[in-house]
Amino acid sequence: MPDAHQPYEKSIALVGLMGAGKSTIGRRLARRLGLPFYDADAEIEAAAGLSVAEIFERHGEAHFREGERRVIARLIDGPPRVIATGGGAFVDSGTRALILSRCTAIWLDGPVATLAERAARRGGRPLLAGGDPVAVIERLAETRNPVYAQAHLRIESDAHAVDRIVAALGLR
Repeated sequence: MPDAHQPYEKSIALVGLMGAGKSTIGRRLARRLGLPFYDADAEIEAAAGLSVAEIFERHGEAHFREGERRVIARLIDGPPRVIATGGGAFVDSGTRALILSRCTAIWLDGPVATLAERAARRGGRPLLAGGDPVAVIERLAETRNPVYAQAHLRIESDAHAVDRIVAALGLR
């Protein structure tokens, strides 16, 4: 059995709703596996010279999703790494197909109330602008969870998520 200090053979893409901990858990997982970590939203912001919220405001969601697909494709094309995707990335059929064929996709899931509290605390979330975070997350969960369920693994997003991911990947 491989151990957690041996490089994982392909990239790991973390998917799930906003507030699921994709960036936080992703950083911890990358450190544990000795892989580089990339946050797709941060990479998009660097490429565009604008925040995600500014891209949504100026150009709309469709434009953002096109850029997101290109950035994720570039990240996947490199050596193995841990990638935290944006909450809507996996919903895009082209991005989802790319992730499923080239990565190990892990759905980080959790209770709506927990995700809403985390997402609201962070701020800068275009889809939460002016809405009740719990209602927004519930609505998103209803439509997106069946898509997230196509990921290779589903892991509860909590303090033990990294340990469960490492075990599910067959690493020590």
